[in-house]
Amino acid sequence: HSRRGMLELDVLLVPFFREVYPHLNDVDRDLYRRLLTCEDQDMFGWFMQRAESEDAELQRMVRMILDRVQPK
Repeated sequence: HSRRGMLELDVLLVPFFREVYPHLNDVDRDLYRRLLTCEDQDMFGWFMQRAESEDAELQRMVRMILDRVQPK
């Protein structure tokens, strides 16, 4: 379940869940689910690149999601 309380997060997470999540390995799937337990405000800061998670693995998942939507 990737829907969040903030539309801005839904715009990032829902397409990632539909298009990328099915192809992730079990470790990254668990990591994605752990990301979803974080507070919306924290996630918003990470995705807007105003802050980084203190957890390096969570930050890696944030980067993976951002890399999917940002132009190369």
